[in-house]
Amino acid sequence: MSTTYPNVKEIKQDWILVDAKDQVLGRMATQIATRLRGKHKPEYTPFLDTGDFVVVINADRVRVTGKKLEQKEYQRYSGYPGGLKIESMSTVMEKEPERVIRQAVKGMLPHGPLGRAMLKKLKVYAGTEHPHAGQNPQPVASN
Repeated sequence: MSTTYPNVKEIKQDWILVDAKDQVLGRMATQIATRLRGKHKPEYTPFLDTGDFVVVINADRVRVTGKKLEQKEYQRYSGYPGGLKIESMSTVMEKEPERVIRQAVKGMLPHGPLGRAMLKKLKVYAGTEHPHAGQNPQPVASN
């Protein structure tokens, strides 16, 4: 028997719509990462990008458990001496809630060129409006 791999040109990538309203951040991020990688499809191949495009709306209404809003910190480093910026999760949620979901999903994807290509297929928006209506994203059932 020989193993067959999907042809890159024949891979069908759908558009999925996820509503983050009142969903727990980590549980939702695992479902999004699974969709981006394509692990929900029978033709999943670890070294190919077989996943779907994911549009997340209502990123500002996502829930977190425990004391994460006060205790969890996000770090950025500019590359210059003294350029380390540390912000709490509550501060980041006020300024740019899209970054919280993007960082959670990014940590669950492969680290390298393939993971970066998968992350480009994630579109996150704070409100209910998104510019991808032309792609007709199908809503996914939330658990």
